[in-house]
Amino acid sequence: MKNLETVEQFNEWKNNENVIMYFTAGWCPDCVVIEPVLPEIEEEFPSFTFIKINRDNFIEICQEHDVYGIPSFLAFSNGKETGRFVSKDRKTKEEIVEFIQGLS
Repeated sequence: MKNLETVEQFNEWKNNENVIMYFTAGWCPDCVVIEPVLPEIEEEFPSFTFIKINRDNFIEICQEHDVYGIPSFLAFSNGKETGRFVSKDRKTKEEIVEFIQGLS
């Protein structure tokens, strides 16, 4: 999983790749619970680039994309949002896989 370092990177990935943006924070207990299964999910979906975004460092991106709860996931393909799994609720591996499988 790649770590987002700049807003420019976000725009580049969003506009030019098949990406799943994972919004998280170090203080988020629900994020800590799912982190160990994320590499397995990445392996299962090689057609996506997975990007980890620390919401505390990129709060403006979160606001622009209505991401007010974490952990959350946004999917983009060539600049268009293709799906969102956004809430403050804890997510299971099964729910994340189901979300990705449902992307168009």
